[in-house]
Formats: sequence, C-alpha cells, structure tokens
Amino acid sequence: MKATSWVLAAGFATVAFAATASLGHAHSGTADEQAACTGDVLSLCFFEIPNEDRIVACLNRKRDRLSEACRNVIDPPPKAKKPAKR
Repeated sequence: MKATSWVLAAGFATVAFAATASLGHAHSGTADEQAACTGDVLSLCFFEIPNEDRIVACLNRKRDRLSEACRNVIDPPPKAKKPAKR
C-alpha cells in the first residue's frame, strides 16, 4: 500500500505543481516546468501537495536547496538583450 500512496502523491505533485517567475503570481507550470521541479516538490515540499499556492511558496522559501533545473523555473536567468537595429 505504501508504494500505491507514493505513486498517488507523485501524481498529485505532477498535476498540482506550479511555478512562478515572480513572487505572488502563481500559475500552473508547463509540462517541462513540472518535470524540472517534480523531484524538488516531492523531496522538499511533499506536505504541501496538492495545494498549488503552498507548493509555490515552499519552493520559493527553499530556493537555495532546489535543483538547478527547478531554480531556473522558479527564478529564470535574465535573457540576453538583442542588439538594437539601426
């Protein structure tokens, strides 16, 4: 039964995961964002599942412990600016 509950929790994490680029403005993550952060949600924010807002808040609080892939979802690196056309 424990394996079944873990599978269900992983399913909830995948469905319930949210990512945010700015604090306070949560949105459901894309499939790629969910894949990048599912492991972090399960290991760091398990008890917040399935509450999307609480998962996002937890990930933001634990930014320093996130995998690089998930950190790039939560706090994307700045994009290089294109040179101005003349």
